[in-house]
Amino acid sequence: MNVQPALQLWIEFFDDLQHIRGRSLNTVMAYRRDLEIWEEYRQTKTDVHGFFEFMKTRGLSTRSQARVISSLRTYFRFLESHGFTAPELRELRPPKVKAGLPKSLSIDEFKLLFAAAETENPVRTARNQITLLLLYGLGCRVSELIGLNLSDFNETDQWLSILGKGGKERAVPLTQNLAGELRAYLVAARPKLLKDPTDSVLINDRGHRPSRVDVWRWLASWSEKAGFSEPVNPHRFRHGCATALLESGADLRSIQVLLGHASIQTTQIYTSVASRTMTDAINDHHPLSGLSSPPKALDRD
Repeated sequence: MNVQPALQLWIEFFDDLQHIRGRSLNTVMAYRRDLEIWEEYRQTKTDVHGFFEFMKTRGLSTRSQARVISSLRTYFRFLESHGFTAPELRELRPPKVKAGLPKSLSIDEFKLLFAAAETENPVRTARNQITLLLLYGLGCRVSELIGLNLSDFNETDQWLSILGKGGKERAVPLTQNLAGELRAYLVAARPKLLKDPTDSVLINDRGHRPSRVDVWRWLASWSEKAGFSEPVNPHRFRHGCATALLESGADLRSIQVLLGHASIQTTQIYTSVASRTMTDAINDHHPLSGLSSPPKALDRD
């Protein structure tokens, strides 16, 4: 039998995503937003192919359109696994998306943010700066950062246990400096920020575990203070960490494990970044880059 998306099946689908497939609540909510776009379209239209034009009118980029289609196809496969037919699964194909080069955060930009995170309150300054150090030093996602608990820090061996997407756990080694900074923050600053018992490593201004909104708000404030034209996206720290490691000689597999990428193909994007950086360096510094035209070949008899 044919069926249009129905709210009762949405609930089953969301429950399956979160409790069977282990998706985070943020991921489940992203699926819900994507399905709501489809539901809004189907209230007035029946032509599947017109959905792409509808998404354009909503201001969705090609990459965002591809994400919506991917969410819908996952939902339609769920419908068919429950005995329904969903012809849209064959009709909706994601648009081709050109893999863009991630914009990374440079060390100079990081230093500007680090200085801007300083406040008149030394305790909050310590919290602000360890937040930046963890983002850049671990290359972690914001959700992973705010989920860090005291028990995740192995002070003896100097590593942090990070819970990533799909509940996958990975151990990330810390540099000696970062381990020392984290230890100092936990001893001297964190207890003074704490109001209610929590295992969270980071503590917000209200004395609790910070939210994603807290981190975004902090970054926006520090970005403005540092003189950036727009807030620094948290993902730029992740890209900056990966790019710096690759340019320093780290292999892709190690970077994949560090960042928690499910596929090595995601990590390979950074090879393009490194190649671009190398090309710019050659253009700027190679002695032949200043020649206005190539030398003429010598005539031979």
